[in-house]
Amino acid sequence: MALVSRKESNAHSPIRLAPTEVKPAVTRYENLHDGELADRKENYRSLVNDYYDLVTDFFEFGWGQSFHFAPRRRGESFKESLLRHQRFLADQLSLKPGMQVLDAGCGVGGPMGNFARWYGADFVGVNINAYQIERAKGHIKDVSELCRFIHASYMQIPEENDHFDAAFAIESMPHAPDKTTAFREIFRVLRPGACFAGYDWCLTEDFDPEDRECLQIKQNIMVGNGLPDISSTHEVCNALRDAGFEILGARDLAPDADPDTPWFRALQGRDFSLMSIPRTPIGRSMMNLTLRIGEWLRLAPQGARAVSTFLNNGADALVKGGESGVFTPMFFFLARKPACP
Repeated sequence: MALVSRKESNAHSPIRLAPTEVKPAVTRYENLHDGELADRKENYRSLVNDYYDLVTDFFEFGWGQSFHFAPRRRGESFKESLLRHQRFLADQLSLKPGMQVLDAGCGVGGPMGNFARWYGADFVGVNINAYQIERAKGHIKDVSELCRFIHASYMQIPEENDHFDAAFAIESMPHAPDKTTAFREIFRVLRPGACFAGYDWCLTEDFDPEDRECLQIKQNIMVGNGLPDISSTHEVCNALRDAGFEILGARDLAPDADPDTPWFRALQGRDFSLMSIPRTPIGRSMMNLTLRIGEWLRLAPQGARAVSTFLNNGADALVKGGESGVFTPMFFFLARKPACP
C-alpha cells in the first residue's frame, strides 16, 4: 500500500496527499493533539480532515469499506459481525423504499451502500473529507441512483429543515467538537416524528478520570483515531435530550459479544486468516517496518511511518480500553424528533 500522489492520478480529484504533503499534515495533526482541548475543538475540521487524508488508505487496507466494530457472536466471522451490526441499526429505523435517509459521517460508504442494497431507500452521505467521498463513489456504483454525497461537516448540514425521514451515524459522532450542536443540526434536518440511530465511542462508568492509566488509554485512543475528545455515555444521552430528541433506547452493546470474541479481538491477533493479518499486532508491526524502510529508500513519503505508529498506538489503546471496560465503541442510541402537536 502506498500513499499515491493525487496530482499524479488526477489533477482535479482530491485523491490522496501528494508525497510532499504527508509530513506537514502529520505535523499539523500531532501539534493539535499536543495542544489544548479547546484548540482541538476549535480546529476540528483540520484535525479530522488531516486524519482521514492520512489514514483512509490504511483503514481500507486493513478494514475494508466499513470502518467500525461489532459485538461478535461465537462462530461468527469479523465481516459477518459487521454486517449484522449494520442490519440491527438499520432495522431500528424501519428503512424502506422512498425514504430519504441521512448518513452523518459516511466514511467511504460501506454501510450506506449496504443499506441501499438491502432496503432500497434513498441516502445522502455527509463527509468532511473529500478523498473519502471519492472512494465512496467508487464503492457504491451499483446503487449510485440511490446514493448521493455532500462534502460538508455534519455540524452544518446544507439541507433544509424537516427534510429527512431518518438519520444514522456509525462511529462518526466522536469527531464532533460539541455533541449537542451536532445533534441539534441532525434534529433540524429530520422531519417531525423521524428517528436518529447510531453507535458512538464512549467512556464507560468504569472510567476513572483520576487514574493515570485510564487517562493514557483515552489519550492514545484520541490521537490514534482523530478525536478531539471522548464523551461519556451519560454525556451522549444528555446531549441528545438537550438537542430536543426523545430517547427511545440507549445502551452499550459491547457486553452482547461472546466472551471469546470481544469487539477488540480483531486487533489482538487472535483471528487467523490472510485477510485479518493487517489488523493484528504482527501485521501492524510489519507495515510499520515496511514504511520505515520505504522512507529510507524514498519509496514511501516522509511521515508515512509516523501515521502507522500513531495508528498502532491507537489500536493498542483500544484493546486496553476494551479489556479494562473503560471504553466502548458501540454505545447504541435510538432517538426520535417529537411529532408536531
